[in-house]
Parts: sequence; C-alpha cells; structure tokens
Amino acid sequence: MPHETKNRLLEYLNKRFAPVRKLANSQSLFEVGGGARIYVRYSKLHPDGRTFYGLRKDDIQQLQAHDALLCFLWDTQPEPLLIPFRNFEDVFERLTPASDGQFKAQVYPAAAGTELYIANAGRFNVESYFGWNETNTFTKITGPDDLNRDLTHSQIQTLLGAIGTRKGFEVWLPRSDRSRMDWTVTDQFQLGQYSFGTRELEEVASEIDVIWARRGSSDITALFEIEHSTPIYSGLLRLNDVRLLMTATTPRFAIVANDLRRSRFSAQINRPTFKTSGLSEQCTFLDYANVFEWHKRIAKGVS
Repeated sequence: MPHETKNRLLEYLNKRFAPVRKLANSQSLFEVGGGARIYVRYSKLHPDGRTFYGLRKDDIQQLQAHDALLCFLWDTQPEPLLIPFRNFEDVFERLTPASDGQFKAQVYPAAAGTELYIANAGRFNVESYFGWNETNTFTKITGPDDLNRDLTHSQIQTLLGAIGTRKGFEVWLPRSDRSRMDWTVTDQFQLGQYSFGTRELEEVASEIDVIWARRGSSDITALFEIEHSTPIYSGLLRLNDVRLLMTATTPRFAIVANDLRRSRFSAQINRPTFKTSGLSEQCTFLDYANVFEWHKRIAKGVS
C-alpha cells in the first residue's frame, strides 16, 4: 500500500511537472521540474485516527534554499497533504532530532482542522494544504507569493466564524467585536448565543476572539485567539486560563497569527507551565494564509 500510494503521487507529478527524479542518498526526496523539491512520507492510518512519520534530518537539510513541499500520505486519503517547507524551516532549525536522526511527526485529521504535530515543537493547523489547488502546486511556489495577505484582526474573526458556520458549529464572538465584522470577505452568517455555565469561566472565555460550539449543546469544540500585534505569550495565558476552568471537556485551542510568528509560538507553547497544564497537547498554531485558504476551500464545498 505505501508503494502504491507513493507511486500514484509520483505519476501525477510526472504528468504535470516532468521531469521528476529521486535525489541521491534518500528514498523519499525528489526533485521536480525546474529544481523544486518534494519530501514524500507515508504512514498507515491507525485506529485512533492518527499517523506516525519520521523526517530524516539529512533530508530536511536538503530542502533548505529550495522551493519545497513536505508531502504526508496515508491510507484512504482522498487528497495529498502538501505543506510549503518555508513555513516550517525556522521550526526545524531550532529542533534536535531523536537518537535515530529523525524528527518525529504525526498528522491528526479532525473536524476543528487537520493538525500536524512535530515533537518538541507543537501542533500546527494544516487544513488548507490538502489537494492540488493554486497555493500548493510547484507552479505557485515558484511564482508570485500571495500567501502573506494583509488581513485585519476583524477579517480573520469573520473568516473563522464563516468556517465554523459552514462546518455546522454555533459561532460566538465577543459582543464588542461584532459590529466590526467584515462582510466583504465572506457571506453573512448568524452569530449564536452561548452560556458559559459559570461566572468565572464567562469572565475569561467571553474575551476569546472566536469560539465554536456544537449546535444545540453547550459543548465548546474550538477556541481561537488572534494575536495580530499582541504577544503570543499573552494569548496562550488566556487560553490556558480557559483550559484550567474547562475540566469536563477537551476542546481544541488555537493561536492565530502571521506565519512569521510560528517559531515564536513553538518556543512559547513548550514552556513548562503549558506542558504542566496540558495546553501544549491541545493548542495549535494557525496562520493567516491558512485561514484564508481554508475558508476558500470550504466555501467551494471541500470540507
């Protein structure tokens, strides 16, 4: 099965970006077309819905200074997961591989957004990187880069609300932010009403930028804190307060920021205080470009 899955991917790349050649001293690293590189890794999808990957440090180093993609494959996957390496180059630079010379990684497909977990670095939302759309092809990577969109705090709130609504969740925003929602970036949707249960939780959670809850229930599914200009650490502290007060449920938490702050998130989420509370295992990083492309995919009916 791993060879069949990998061969189908390479056949597609040969048809679209020929020539494709395997680089020396690696079974998983390929050069495509005019010099772009793709690192292909495969895993079985285990019963608990997770995958396991080893990323060789030697292979990762051969991606540096190239237009490159990290490709993650697993059984029954409808589309490949293709992640621009440039978005994670700083993350890998600060990591030390395991004793076998590999960085350990997992992918978690989930309703609140597919996550890539890199050991000792953290969780990162990668939902927008499925398939062969215009942001994930080698043509796009070697062409003009429009992923660093100049989106405002209110536009990110509005897009996250639209994604949650299309996925069937009840969406909550702080009341002080609702008048600033930007309906030029998405179709208008209805905001829900939510009871936080206790006054202590309401005082903390009511200031979180975007919350998704299961429709018809009081179960919070995901909380998003947008750090447009404020420190990553302050956002993590707010989410950590919610984490400590929500002992009955285990929602997903996310810090949303410009992709240049990804490595800062990785450094902060691995502080002892967040490891002790458990937030480091529940919080992911979601960059602005990913929000924009995720919304674009789901607006087209691709969940």
